[in-house]
Amino acid sequence: IESPMATAVPFIILSPVTQDETASVGGMVTLTCRVAASDNSSLQWSNTAQQTLYFGEKRALRDNRIQLNRSTGTELSITIGNVQLSDEGEYTCSIFTMPVRTARATVTVLGVPDKPQISGYEDTVQEGGKVTLTCTSSGSKPPAKLRWYRNQEELTGRPDVVETNPDEATYTVISELTLTVGRSDDNTLIGCAVDHPSLSPGEKWTEQPIRVLFTPDVTIQPQNDLPREGEKFIIQCIGNGNPKPTSYVWQKKDGELPLMAKVDASFLLFEMLNKSDNGVYLCQADNGIGKMQGEYTLLVQDPTAMSTSSGVDHAVIGGVVAVIVFILLCLLIVLGRYLIRHKGTYLTHEAKGCDDAPDADTAIINAEGGHSGAEDKKEYFI
Repeated sequence: IESPMATAVPFIILSPVTQDETASVGGMVTLTCRVAASDNSSLQWSNTAQQTLYFGEKRALRDNRIQLNRSTGTELSITIGNVQLSDEGEYTCSIFTMPVRTARATVTVLGVPDKPQISGYEDTVQEGGKVTLTCTSSGSKPPAKLRWYRNQEELTGRPDVVETNPDEATYTVISELTLTVGRSDDNTLIGCAVDHPSLSPGEKWTEQPIRVLFTPDVTIQPQNDLPREGEKFIIQCIGNGNPKPTSYVWQKKDGELPLMAKVDASFLLFEMLNKSDNGVYLCQADNGIGKMQGEYTLLVQDPTAMSTSSGVDHAVIGGVVAVIVFILLCLLIVLGRYLIRHKGTYLTHEAKGCDDAPDADTAIINAEGGHSGAEDKKEYFI
């Protein structure tokens, strides 16, 4: 018979278990070491230089950044605050059994990139010209990626140039963008954003507004749409450019300006319109970058001419009146048909006697009931 003492007791191998961690410079990292069961052996954390940080609940290294998080028979957890690049490396967890067993955890420290800086833009650029912008960001680890944007639309710049910072294990990243600008790019925001694991999307971003100089677009705006003979009339030359036009020149195509027309900068004033003023008027606007010209055809109307808006109002009123007249006619027609169908003719016996009498005397006798056996009065309806 086998003795109970001969039964094998399972032996638990108390091997510690850890996991790798990642933190950003200035952040916090938690190192946790666990064993499956407790045999009253102590757990210990050591740093990359094999200096003991904690032995159970006891602090071994005087570094206030390192704090005890949790200590039990099966777990030893510590935190490292305000993490620096020098904290990167392998950390060791040991359990003092016979023999001593260890596990390692690698701490990766991310270098946080600085806010990007845009250079290369001086003041303004003329339409059709080129501008080259440079975006720079330092302090990243691993190297960051730079992205260009124009009003939220991503642009493609030259490949990033990565430089190693000699004093620390971080990198400086440089990117260039060249644009050929047009008038639509005036006041456009060119942005550079940093893409890095230590940052949330769009966390670090810089924008540079672009000012583009361009020749003016010219339009001529009349005071009203119906210039009438004998009235005062004004037309204005509007130049949209950067910078704004400072000089305006008025001309009449195929002739001289009328004697009664006065030039006041961007305005041309007619004190009293005449049909001889008819023609094409030209305005040239100059903003120092270039000159552009617009034109307006003046056609003077008779004094009795109605304005377009008045004509529209009369048309509306006429249409309403026509509808009302049509409705009334329809009602009259319906009413007439109704009366015709329900019209009655009232005939009495006396009236019938008058119709049958050959002369007036006989009619009177018949009306007074002179006939024997006369029937009672009857009413006839047709």
